[in-house]
Amino acid sequence: MAALSRYCGQAFAGQVIHNTPASATPDPFEGKALVMHVRGCDTPAQELRVPFHVGDDHSRTWVITRTAEGLRLKHDHRHADGSPDAVTLYGGDSDGAGTAQRQEFPVDAASVAMFQAQGMTASLRNTWALQLEPGQRMIYELSRPDGRLFQVAFDLRTPVPLPPAPWGSD
Repeated sequence: MAALSRYCGQAFAGQVIHNTPASATPDPFEGKALVMHVRGCDTPAQELRVPFHVGDDHSRTWVITRTAEGLRLKHDHRHADGSPDAVTLYGGDSDGAGTAQRQEFPVDAASVAMFQAQGMTASLRNTWALQLEPGQRMIYELSRPDGRLFQVAFDLRTPVPLPPAPWGSD
């Protein structure tokens, strides 16, 4: 939290560095500008909100919260009118102590129930990770035991212009 909060108020460009296996459907990230914006830093020791913009899609925000046992990562998904998506606030709590550079978040029970209700069986064994290499890059990761690996690396060396507020935010 402390390492990421030093970037509060800044935005950074990213690129997909790993996306396997290849999808049979169109990739929503391909050819789009990827930008993370560290904001929502009112209580940086307790919660950070990091919108993840994909082109003109401002629907995604990572919510990182300190818990008694570690950290929690949730994905807040919104429609353009600000209303919550049917699949939102999914994620999990950090697995073990992690390190100052990397935290992993296996899917929690509430997220499994939501994924099951939505017929998203591939997501039932998701693990997300955030990896921070201070002054260099931050990597957001989604992995599954079936070999699925998706990673986006954000260049922390060069801030970019701030994107618009995420949908559903001020």
